[in-house]
Amino acid sequence: MIKDLIGWSDFEKIDLRVGTIINASINEKAKKPAYILEIDFGTIGIKKSSAQITERYKINELIGQQIVAVVNFPPKQIAQTMSECLILGAVDGSDVNLLTLSQTSKNGLKIS
Repeated sequence: MIKDLIGWSDFEKIDLRVGTIINASINEKAKKPAYILEIDFGTIGIKKSSAQITERYKINELIGQQIVAVVNFPPKQIAQTMSECLILGAVDGSDVNLLTLSQTSKNGLKIS
């Protein structure tokens, strides 16, 4: 089912960017299994995200992956981690397939 339609001005408010995962660790304080990711967004800087992607990904597979994330959500406390961005993926229950790039791009590039 498709959600309510939004206007173009609503979409323009979402800041989607390319970033590279530079560090990943287990978020031991999270209620559901999750990783803490550090993502390099180029000139925007490095942001952290707590991501429930443990079903599909091992930590060593994540380092160096280029992902797509929303970078303009307000920070959100998840367990004892401040999540500063929302990585995007296709979700099937608890299985998340990250949105990645087919070719390397510059960190921080806008998605449109």
